[in-house]
Amino acid sequence: MTPGIDAASKAGVFHTIHEYEHDPASAGYGNEAADKLGVDPARIFKTLVVAVDGKTLAVGVVPVTSMLSMKLIAKAAGGKKAAMADPQEVQRRTGYVLGGVSPLGQKNRLKTFIDASAEDFETVYVSAGRRGLEIELSPADLAKLTGGTLVPLQQA
Repeated sequence: MTPGIDAASKAGVFHTIHEYEHDPASAGYGNEAADKLGVDPARIFKTLVVAVDGKTLAVGVVPVTSMLSMKLIAKAAGGKKAAMADPQEVQRRTGYVLGGVSPLGQKNRLKTFIDASAEDFETVYVSAGRRGLEIELSPADLAKLTGGTLVPLQQA
């Protein structure tokens, strides 16, 4: 189990775990998950950590088929600018390795924003906390477990 799976289980949230053989040569973790699980890539969401105004870390959860808008996440987090966070700081603050960062069960819970397109689906998939492991749950439960806000986050 991972802290992400433990968080969902402890909260009594209905979820399904999906495991697949991760190919170390694959750079696109989300697209790899969609291919290997046979799921519409629009339902697979990636977890990206950004630094807002150079100081506050926040999490953006967006479909693997899209790009995170730095402008939109900065605005959602109450800041002016956002940039991808330092990878070492991401690992230190979340407790997860890159490519396996889950929005659930983070060591230090970061303010989380989930792209509103998640509401188009009954369930979505996010990393369960390691490469090759996804957790499927409803968008409402994802928001509840992360304290997340559903807002538009996709770059136009």
